[in-house]
Amino acid sequence: MQVTEGKSKTSASEDSQTGRTLVNLRGMLLRGDFQAGERISELPLVARLGVSRTPIRLALDRLAHEGLLEPSPTGGFVVRAFSVEDIWDAIETRGVLEGAAARLAAERLEHDSELTQLRELRDEMDAMIGVGGDPEKLVEFDIDTFAHYLDLNEAFHSEIVTLGKSPMLRRALGHVTAVPFASPSAMVYVRAKLPRAPQEFAVSHEHHRSIVEAIEHRQGARAEALAREHSRMTRRNVEFALSQTSILNSVPGASLIRIPAAV
Repeated sequence: MQVTEGKSKTSASEDSQTGRTLVNLRGMLLRGDFQAGERISELPLVARLGVSRTPIRLALDRLAHEGLLEPSPTGGFVVRAFSVEDIWDAIETRGVLEGAAARLAAERLEHDSELTQLRELRDEMDAMIGVGGDPEKLVEFDIDTFAHYLDLNEAFHSEIVTLGKSPMLRRALGHVTAVPFASPSAMVYVRAKLPRAPQEFAVSHEHHRSIVEAIEHRQGARAEALAREHSRMTRRNVEFALSQTSILNSVPGASLIRIPAAV
């Protein structure tokens, strides 16, 4: 029994170390510590991160599965470069999948109480954005409050997927949103810099409220259409970022995008 417990504790420790290594490496990639096309191998990372080769190997494999890395013909991995077309395709695919999740959420809803978490997230964002009041106060948030809004936004989108009750759909979305600029909150910072930022935030959150309403009333087709339209706002945000270098450089993952000279 003691041996089994020892193995269990060792396994849990290894899993935790791999998880931390994965988070650190993903953050380094999105922060621009590595450039697109740069080769990454295990040994230099052992010294850099202060962990053994095993969690690094597992983390690199996971990042390759997510699409941030790709195998190098000479061994190790290469940081993947993304074209603008890759970004458009990822955003479109996310819209299709989130639309499907919203439709399934409406169709598979069994009890009204299942919507409690989604409603609480909507209401908290309502309070922050000033629904029925002045949405400009969201644009004036300090960095900590804005970060909290991003967390709420991510949780809202995640909860819709949970309500869709499809593990396969969740896995597919996780793969797509690993692409820079494609996740639900990746471009919210950019939205705050748009010329019509207050109006953009108001429209975005009106989508949130309408999606909840459609799921409440079991309106699957409407929920799907709203979720797909909501995801298209990300494309407008990306287009704006691509035209503003100072803003683009502040967005996680920007260094991985190969932008044509004409953009």
